[in-house]
Amino acid sequence: MAEPHPHAAELAGPLPPPVFHDPTHHIKIYHGDCLEILAAIPADSVDLIFADPPYFLSNDGITCHAGKMVSVNKGKWDKSQGPDLDHEFNRAWLAACQRVLKPHGSIWVSGTSHVIHSVGFAMQQLGMKLLNDITWVKPNPPPNLSCRYFTHATETIIWAAKNRKSRHTFNYKLMREHAGGKQMKSVWTIAAPDREEKRFGKHPTQKPVALLDRIVQAASNPGDLVLDPFMGGGTTAIAAMRVGRASVGIEFDSEFAWLGVRRVVGEVLAVVLVVDCNPPSLDAGLLFMDRSDPEIYSHRMAPYTKLVQRECRFYFIGLVRREVIFTVQASSLDEAWQAFHRSPKSSEPVFSVIKTETEIYLAQ
Repeated sequence: MAEPHPHAAELAGPLPPPVFHDPTHHIKIYHGDCLEILAAIPADSVDLIFADPPYFLSNDGITCHAGKMVSVNKGKWDKSQGPDLDHEFNRAWLAACQRVLKPHGSIWVSGTSHVIHSVGFAMQQLGMKLLNDITWVKPNPPPNLSCRYFTHATETIIWAAKNRKSRHTFNYKLMREHAGGKQMKSVWTIAAPDREEKRFGKHPTQKPVALLDRIVQAASNPGDLVLDPFMGGGTTAIAAMRVGRASVGIEFDSEFAWLGVRRVVGEVLAVVLVVDCNPPSLDAGLLFMDRSDPEIYSHRMAPYTKLVQRECRFYFIGLVRREVIFTVQASSLDEAWQAFHRSPKSSEPVFSVIKTETEIYLAQ
């Protein structure tokens, strides 16, 4: 993970308190309406914006997911209000983004045919400079169940500068290196998010980190501020953090805002557990055993084992000093916090609390 540039941009304005703030990596996540929060962000303060707005696809239709027929409905936020109101919304949030972009900043917006033409037209109405339209090809798209259309295997990403006078950032040499020494084309084949990217939860329109990594590296520099007004599961923040950019995410849905927080914290913190048991013959027939698997407990362990030790421990990670500043054995998180507030470390801000539960069973 790249370290943030020492002069990484910070927002300063009458903003509501973020639901998550990591000053070490310059990450802020806000829960609320992007139009309201964008209005509180100072003008000309953001270097790069990536936006994945509602596609207005929730029309009570069906699609295929993991081999099963499922509804396309994602939520009220994705329901169309008709072409005129949908376009009015697109123009409103694009104008708000244009205001906060620096004079030479740029914006990338992804979408399918249901929304991307409105986005492009709104950009032209606002005087933005259209730079490229990227075709993102998905190698394994879901099949078309109606068999009345071609399978939807692409999305379009429009790249535009703030206005026609903008001298936008483009790291041409780096992109050429990534393309094997040739000019990178505007057709990108990138796989959808894998299971690892969804281990903290799923967002219905989640973008792969590889896609955002390429966009952030192509159109910004270390220390730049990247903003995502429709943050979803936090992919933009993760990509920005990995290459040393500051980031701000805005998400209207509280469930997805906290998904983004979990993913960002999971990117910063790692807990590695290694168990070495001797002699290994206690588990004859299983060289490796995942003792967190309930099936093993119920079918292999329960009949002839006895619980001899149980421990619940909490580790407090510092916000400023990224290390374990306090640890305590407790039966609940409330009890652990009470112990922390009574400790000499109580004045230190806390970034995260990690809970571990240990159960030791012995064969009888």
